[in-house]
Amino acid sequence: MTAERITDNLPRILVIDDELAIRRFLHTVLSSEEFFLHEAENGNAGLTAAAAFRPDVILLDLGLPDLDGIEVIKRIREWSQVPIIVLSVRDREDDKVGALDAGADDYLTKPFGVGELLARIRAALRRSLQEIPEPVFTSNDLQVDLGGRRVTVSGADISLTPTEYDILRLLVSNSGKVLTHSQILKQVWGKTYLDQPHVLRVNISNLRRKLECDPSRPQHIITEPGVGYRLK
Repeated sequence: MTAERITDNLPRILVIDDELAIRRFLHTVLSSEEFFLHEAENGNAGLTAAAAFRPDVILLDLGLPDLDGIEVIKRIREWSQVPIIVLSVRDREDDKVGALDAGADDYLTKPFGVGELLARIRAALRRSLQEIPEPVFTSNDLQVDLGGRRVTVSGADISLTPTEYDILRLLVSNSGKVLTHSQILKQVWGKTYLDQPHVLRVNISNLRRKLECDPSRPQHIITEPGVGYRLK
């Protein structure tokens, strides 16, 4: 456990990682960005700290000496919806999908850029503090009025099919968070479509044609290769 000051107003970050060098690095970076850190060096210590420290965001390594990180995620999700960002050297698609399906909110592969990590943390904090979804979502030229079911790009109305709108609404409700293919398929189409990812790909392609200035270089709906999508 390390912290140079205790301030109730600072966002609380729990780091669960057995590598001392990583913990020191994160402490240096995040403390300079006005976060209050608590550290745990294994899974069981992390579970105890999650209950006692009540963090606003958890940064979790998967390769812990006592518990696998997936198990830590599942146990935390039994009682808390605190945002969990996985930081791991595991870069296989099934590891990423497994962590996200278990309840993680995001996944960064080590080594990662400081700027990207800070952006993911800020996005997670915004989601956790936003108890009631805003009726209007805005990101650059894209605007989604959830109450009026109206979508505009640069002020021009965009016509979406009911399925396309359901996908976009789901992404908006989880903006900044990675959603796996199976999570989207289950929410939009139901469990019977879990083995039909091509249905999702076709609809994402159609959405990009309607929402993106250059569908081949999307700025709104970002692909996480082999894992899923997130709304930037």
